[in-house]
Amino acid sequence: MDISVIHSIWTILLFVCFGGVVWWAFGKNRKARFEEDANLIFADEQSPKKDQQGETK
Repeated sequence: MDISVIHSIWTILLFVCFGGVVWWAFGKNRKARFEEDANLIFADEQSPKKDQQGETK
């Protein structure tokens, strides 16, 4: 095997992996989950708990 054949196989393998990631990321089954995850930053944060002396932990 020549080095150019190995490079060609490697390029095709990486292209297939990239296509798989794109397919996974934009799949219809995961759209609702990704939209929910995108809105997590806007969720209310819990206030820090205070001990008996009024100090936050």
